[in-house]
Amino acid sequence: MSPRLTLLFVIFCLLCAMTLASDPDPVQDYCIPNPKLGVIKTPLHTFLPCKNSSEATTDDFVFSGMKVAGNFTDTGLAAISVNPTIFPGINTLGMSFVRADLNVGGINPPHFHPRATEISHIVQGSVYSGFVDSTNRVFARVIEQGEVMVFPRGLVHFQMNVGKKPATIFGSFNSQNPGMQKIPSAIFGSGINDELLEKAFGLSSKQIGTMRRRFDPKRVRL
Repeated sequence: MSPRLTLLFVIFCLLCAMTLASDPDPVQDYCIPNPKLGVIKTPLHTFLPCKNSSEATTDDFVFSGMKVAGNFTDTGLAAISVNPTIFPGINTLGMSFVRADLNVGGINPPHFHPRATEISHIVQGSVYSGFVDSTNRVFARVIEQGEVMVFPRGLVHFQMNVGKKPATIFGSFNSQNPGMQKIPSAIFGSGINDELLEKAFGLSSKQIGTMRRRFDPKRVRL
């Protein structure tokens, strides 16, 4: 193969990879999932088969499950994630969203979404929000009610309620399956070798054990 053809082939492969890394474009107005047909899984995507469009109703395109906050965790965060499984109307539209509530002093721990950019809108309250880019530069400030902040896809981001009353946040994603990895849980709640973690963070075996128990309650260390 000539150098020119080789270059064209490489470019083609890169374009294919970029295309497959995002949600597929819809080929119809909408696709309300038919639970009777189950789920179709491929190596790259999970598809929910559509029911006949004549069977769609207005209720399929309305979601009422975000009127009140969800259950709060010990970090002061209550999150209601909305995806096509619980809101059929957004299936195949390349989007999903979340309602997040933060108690006073509550945090949304550092995490990232491997498949989506997020736009975070402060519905009420004052929230210290930010993200870290690939050069470890922090972009953060307090955003107030009515303001929005964008978190680029795949970058670690975080939030903390710094106001004197509970805060409510609406987050929107450009993927119906953005995915999420919380940094503490991904590191200490997984099966990464203890010796590696000790060397990486300068922690003792006992300290690693403490972190393990905090972020992976199922693991028992003696």
